[in-house]
Amino acid sequence: MSATAAIALNVFRESVRDKVLYNLVLFAILMIGASYLIGQLTAGQDVKIIKDLGLSATSVFGLFIAVFIGIGLVSKEVERRSVYSLLAKPIHRYQMIAGKYAGLTLTLIVNIAIMTAALYGVLAYMGWGVPALVQKGWDAPALDPAMLKALLLILVELMVVTALALFFSTFSTPILSAAFTFGLFIVGHFSTDLRNFEQVVDSPAAAKLARGLYWVLPNLAQFDVKAQVVHAQSVPLGYLVLASAYAALYIAVLLVGAMVIFSRRDFK
Repeated sequence: MSATAAIALNVFRESVRDKVLYNLVLFAILMIGASYLIGQLTAGQDVKIIKDLGLSATSVFGLFIAVFIGIGLVSKEVERRSVYSLLAKPIHRYQMIAGKYAGLTLTLIVNIAIMTAALYGVLAYMGWGVPALVQKGWDAPALDPAMLKALLLILVELMVVTALALFFSTFSTPILSAAFTFGLFIVGHFSTDLRNFEQVVDSPAAAKLARGLYWVLPNLAQFDVKAQVVHAQSVPLGYLVLASAYAALYIAVLLVGAMVIFSRRDFK
């Protein structure tokens, strides 16, 4: 087994044993279940409510998992000084970064899968016993396969967030890393405003700066297709491919940057 794979499996095992992770996943599942009760309060819109709240809960709690575990991947090793024993082994520093990212990505995949199963379980219970005539009035079936597209893009977005958290953790403290990551997450969902900033201000310099930030900062808004899926609007396969390709390129840049910074960091 390669050093990268060994580190990835170790990160996955440590993440699974983390009580915070269990609490977040459990709370997310409870939120998905609670959406059923909330949906009952809105006649005729209950399935939409469950889908919307379920997808939102998966995204939000996935975000917390990505950030709070991601920022500790490197900083915990440094604080515990266990990084010295790792670096003393026949592994390269870039393998440590790649392995930790792969391990947390595997953790995200498993947890998203659990929350997806919980969401589909609630929707299956919701649709069970409902007359076919009533179901025909729904915009989309309760167990709509199209929700998997939204869940896939949620996972892709969280992989970008994980890369951001890991990148900041190579040179910053856990608190600052979390602040930077959450800040970019929020800004990334309003990147369209940066592109159209010239329509708001009269300053050419400010408009150019905003345009530059638009191309540099992550465009996370493109991964949010929850509204389209809930309202049975089509999400083309080509869109998923392009969004995933953008995420892969951005992740690659962040990981290379993290590897360069971590390789040059002095732990003496």
